[in-house]
Amino acid sequence: MVIVITGPTATGKTDLGIYLAHKLNGEIINADSTQIYKGLDIATNKVQDTEGVVHHLFNEKDLREDYTVFDYQKDARVAIDDILARGKVPILVGGTGLYINAALYDYKFEDKANDEYDGISNDELYKMLLEVDPNTTIHLNNRVRVISALNYYKANKKPYSDKEKDLTLLYDTIFIGLTTDREILYYKINKRVDKMVEEGLVKEAKDIYDLGIRSKAVMTPIGPKELFDYFDGKISLEEAIDLIKSKSRKYAKRQYTWFRGQMNLKWFETNYDDFSKTEEEVLKYVEKKMSK
Repeated sequence: MVIVITGPTATGKTDLGIYLAHKLNGEIINADSTQIYKGLDIATNKVQDTEGVVHHLFNEKDLREDYTVFDYQKDARVAIDDILARGKVPILVGGTGLYINAALYDYKFEDKANDEYDGISNDELYKMLLEVDPNTTIHLNNRVRVISALNYYKANKKPYSDKEKDLTLLYDTIFIGLTTDREILYYKINKRVDKMVEEGLVKEAKDIYDLGIRSKAVMTPIGPKELFDYFDGKISLEEAIDLIKSKSRKYAKRQYTWFRGQMNLKWFETNYDDFSKTEEEVLKYVEKKMSK
C-alpha cells in the first residue's frame, strides 16, 4: 500500500507525513519538484528535522542539474518498490501533483522534446496545444509535456487530456489531501514567508545569486528570482517579499484547481489550533482503508 499526502502549501503535509510514518512503519518520498535540489532549504521549506524517519529524493541534485518529471518518475518508482520490498509503507509527501501522478499512474513521457519545435516559444506552443486540447492541465512552461501532448494529438487525433482520464493506477494507493479555508490559508502563507525571511531566505538567495546560477532549479520556485530583482536594484526588499507572498498565494490557488481536477483525494481540514486532531483523523481513515 502506498500513501499520498498532498495539498496546497502551508497546510501541514510535512508534519502529517512524519506522523504517519511513525505510526505505520513508513518512509517518506519527496513529491515536491524543488526539494530534490541541494541549496534551496529555506525557499522550498524543506524538512529540517526528520524525527528519525527515512526520507528519499531530498537534496539529490545540484542546482545546475536539470531534473524532469521523467527523471522523477523513474526515481520515485525505484524508491516505492524498494520500500515495499522491505515491508514498509511508502508515503509520498508534497504539493507537485504531476510528480505524484507520474509516479503512481502509467504516464508515458518522452525523454527529450521534439526538435521540430525548436525556435517556438513556450507561449506559442501552449496556444497550439489549447487549440487542440482546451481542457489541458499542463502548465505552459512545462515545455516537454506540452510537446508530448501536441505529438499525442498528431498521432491519435484526440486530446491528451482525454487519455489522462483513463490512466491505470500501478499501486494500491490511499490519496490524502489537506485543505483549509482560503483566507486562513493565505494568512498562513504570509506568516510562513515572514518566518522564511527571519530564518535566512535573503542570505540563501544571495549566496546562489553570487554564484551566478540561473538554472531552471533556481528560477522556477517562488523566492529566489524575486530576490534576484532586489539584488539587481530593480525593486526594494519589501517589494520582493510582497511579491513572494502574492505569488505563493496564487500558486496555492492553482494547486487547488489542479488537485480537484486531476486527483481523487480524500480531503481533511487542517486544524491549526490542534494539529494532533487532524493527524488522528487521518490515521483512523488510513488504518480503516488498509485493513480492507
